[in-house]
Amino acid sequence: MGKYSVRVATGDLFLAGSPNQVQLWLVGKHGEADLGTQLRPVWGKEEFEIDVPLHLGRLLMVKLRKHNVLLSVDWFCKWISVQGPGTQGEAFFPCYRWVQGHRIICLPEGTARTLSDDPQNLFKKYREQELEERKKVYRWGSWKDGLILPIAGNRQPDLPRDERFLEDKDLDFSVSLAKALKDMAIKGTLDFINCVKRLEDFKKIFPRGKTALAERVHDSWKSDAFFGYQFLNGANPMLLRRSSRLPARLVLPPGMEDLKTQLEKELQAGSLFEVDFSLLDGVKPNVIIFKPQYVAAPLVMLKLQPDGRLLPMVIQLQPPRYGCPPPLLFLPSDPPMAWLLAKTWVRSSDFQLHQLQSHLLRGHLIAEVIAVATMRSLPSLHPIYKVVSTGSGGHVDILQRATACLTYRSLCPPDDLADRGLLGVKSSLYGQDAIRLWGIISRYVEGMVGLFYKSDQAVKDDLELQAWCREMTETGLQMAQDRGFPISLESRAQLCHFVTMCIFTCTGQHASNHLGQLDWYSWIPNGPCTMRKPPPISKDVTEKDIVDSLPNLHQAHMQKTVTDFLGRRQPVMVALGQHEEKYFSGPEPQAVLRQFREELAAMDKEIDVRNAVLDLPYEYLRPSMVENSVTI
Repeated sequence: MGKYSVRVATGDLFLAGSPNQVQLWLVGKHGEADLGTQLRPVWGKEEFEIDVPLHLGRLLMVKLRKHNVLLSVDWFCKWISVQGPGTQGEAFFPCYRWVQGHRIICLPEGTARTLSDDPQNLFKKYREQELEERKKVYRWGSWKDGLILPIAGNRQPDLPRDERFLEDKDLDFSVSLAKALKDMAIKGTLDFINCVKRLEDFKKIFPRGKTALAERVHDSWKSDAFFGYQFLNGANPMLLRRSSRLPARLVLPPGMEDLKTQLEKELQAGSLFEVDFSLLDGVKPNVIIFKPQYVAAPLVMLKLQPDGRLLPMVIQLQPPRYGCPPPLLFLPSDPPMAWLLAKTWVRSSDFQLHQLQSHLLRGHLIAEVIAVATMRSLPSLHPIYKVVSTGSGGHVDILQRATACLTYRSLCPPDDLADRGLLGVKSSLYGQDAIRLWGIISRYVEGMVGLFYKSDQAVKDDLELQAWCREMTETGLQMAQDRGFPISLESRAQLCHFVTMCIFTCTGQHASNHLGQLDWYSWIPNGPCTMRKPPPISKDVTEKDIVDSLPNLHQAHMQKTVTDFLGRRQPVMVALGQHEEKYFSGPEPQAVLRQFREELAAMDKEIDVRNAVLDLPYEYLRPSMVENSVTI
C-alpha cells in the first residue's frame, strides 16, 4: 500500500510516440495493481503519481497494453521507472522496443537473472511466454542448400519491427539510395556512348569528395609495395597467410630454378606468404547484357621485407589442369603491362571474395544467425541477452564454398591470426588492432559473466544458455560443430570466448571489412567488380588489353555508385560501447561498462597517435569508427 511515482520514457525519434492510451500494471511479489489508462505517450517523458491500495511487496515487473480505438499507432518505449513501497529506491524496467497492437507486454525489472537466480520461479512463466512469442516472430528462413540460415522474410516489412532501421537511419538510407540511383540513371545513359580507351579515363567517374586514401590508391595502385600492403591492411585482410611449404599448385616450369631458390630461401626464413583464391576455381561467371564475364582463381606468393613491406614474387592466375601445360607464371621482371594485368586480375578476385566471403558471409550473415538465435533462445532477463544486445549461380556457389570452410577459429582473431602466421607481424596493423579490440571486448564480457556465473557448473546448468548455443550451431549455422563451433558451453572461459566472438563479429570484424570500400574501390582498376576478357595466356600485353579486360564505363559507373552508397560514413551511427540503452540495473554492471568505455577511448587515442606518423594510416578498427552493430 502507498503512493508510487511512475516515469515513462518514449523514444527520441519524431514518430516514436503514439496518441493511443496506454494501460499499466505494477506486479509485485505479493500482488498486482491495475493503474488504468494513465498516459498517452506522445513525446519525451511522462510522469504521474498514483495511490495503490494493495500491498505489492518487491516489484518484479511492469505490464503495459496499448489501447487502440480508431487508429493503432506504434509506440517506441525506452523504459519505465517506478519509485515507491517495495522498490528500494527507483526500480528500472528497460524496454527499448516498439509496442504494437493491443497485446500485454511484460517488462521485468532490469536486474539480469539466470534461471538459477530465480529459485522461487517468480519469472519462470514470463521467461517461457516471452520465448514462445518470440519464436513466432523470429522464424528461421532458408535460401539455398549449403548456406547458413537467414531470418524468414523477403522484404523489409516482413522483418520484426524491432529489427528494421529506426526512422532516422531508414530515411537516410532511402534518400541516399534514391539519389544514387537517380545519378546513375542520368549519367549512365552517356556510358553507352563514351568508352574507356586509357586507364586514366576511369578518372571520369572517380568520385568527387573522395577520401585521401582513395586519392592515394589512384596514385599508387601500380606499385608492388602498395599491392602487397592491401593484403595486410586493405579492405580484405582475411586471406593472407604465412607459407609452411610451397603450394602444390605452384608448378614451376624449366628455366625458373632461380625463382624456386628465392622462394625456398624466403620459406626457410619464415618470410614467405601466400594468398590463394582457389575458392573461385570453376565458379560459373556472370553474363552481363549477353556478354560473358570471366573469373580467375589466382595464387600470389609474397615476401615480407625487414622494413615491413610485403612484395609479390610470382602470380599464377589459374590452377594447373591435368593434361594441360603448366599455367603461365607472371613475375615482377615481366613487361610492365603484363605484370600490371596479372595484378589487376588478383585485385578483381580479391574484390569477389571480399564482398561475398569476408563482408557478406562473415559480417552480415553470421550476425543474422547470432541475432535470431539470441531472440529465440534467451529471454530479456538473461545476462547474455543484455550483453549481446549492445550489440543466379556464381555468387551462391562462392557462398556455399565459403560456408563449408568457415570455422569457429577463423572468427576469433587470436586464433585466426595465429593460424595464418600473422601474429607479431608489425606491418599488419589490422592484426594489431584486431587483437587489441578483441582483448577489450573479452575483458568486458568476462566482467559481465563474472557477475552472474560464479562457477563453471553454473554455466553448464543454465538451460537457456545451452539452448542458445545449440540453436546457433546446429540450426542457424547448419550443424557447424564439425567446423569447431560448440554445441554446449562447459565453462565460464568457454562462454566468454563464445560471447566475445559474437560481439567482435558484429562490430569490429564487420567494420574491418566494410569501412575500406570507399577507400580501396573508388579507383576502379584497383578493385574491378568484373573482368570482360579471359586471363592472359601470353605476356604480350598492351594498355588496351588491360582496359578491354576491365569493366566498361557503365559497369564501372554502377560499381562506383554502389561503392559510394555502401562505403560512405554513416551519418546516423552509434559507436561500439556508446549505446544509450540501459539494459542492466545496479552499480556493478555499470562499472564494468564504464571500464569498457574507458579502454575503448584509450585505444582510440593510441591509434590516433600511431596514425599521425604513418605514411598510410589504418582506422578501420578505431573504436570511434566501429559501429555498435551490423547495419549496412
